[in-house]
Amino acid sequence: MLDASRGYVASQLALGQMLLDGIDGRRDAAQALAWFRVAADAGYPPGRNMVGRCLEKGWGVEPDHAAAAAAYRAAAEAGDDWGRYNLANMLLRGRGVPRDRLEAWALFHAAACNGHAKSMNLVARFLEEGWDRPRDLAAAMSWYWRSAEAGDYRGRHNLATALAERGRIDEAIGWWRLALEDATPDILEAMQDVLSELAHPAAASLLDAVRRARA
Repeated sequence: MLDASRGYVASQLALGQMLLDGIDGRRDAAQALAWFRVAADAGYPPGRNMVGRCLEKGWGVEPDHAAAAAAYRAAAEAGDDWGRYNLANMLLRGRGVPRDRLEAWALFHAAACNGHAKSMNLVARFLEEGWDRPRDLAAAMSWYWRSAEAGDYRGRHNLATALAERGRIDEAIGWWRLALEDATPDILEAMQDVLSELAHPAAASLLDAVRRARA
């Protein structure tokens, strides 16, 4: 990608992502990280976030959670919502940084208010569970709706679960069907657990689909 070599940071990031995903069936995580670093060193916040991802996941480099958190923080402080989300997750779990749910909340909330779907889901979790604040189920439900409508499969699963608990099974089934498209193994397992307890005609067929996805 010629624009990347000419110093266009968005192109550098795109080239790094292509190398990470694989070009012509060949994945080069080390070279991807090199391009992410070029973009990061130029001050491009998404580049800093992707350096953090590589350091956290061990893509092209030995995993280093402390360095990943530092890269995420640099991205977050420059206004990158993925950087906010990723740093908040590390703070929530105490990975690479001391555990700090209050700062995690602030980062998730800031990103959620900017329309970041995955952060919306975590804001809802904080409110539903009452982490460091009074439980607010109505507000949690609102954030789950926003996350689900913005396309996050975890938000869709959590919204569906909340709807099912309120007896709104038909609505819940619809959101679970949408969540199924992108759901990771942990969410598929959670969906199976909930659906197996529902006495509803549509739940049985969806449960079969979830089991096939897990197979």
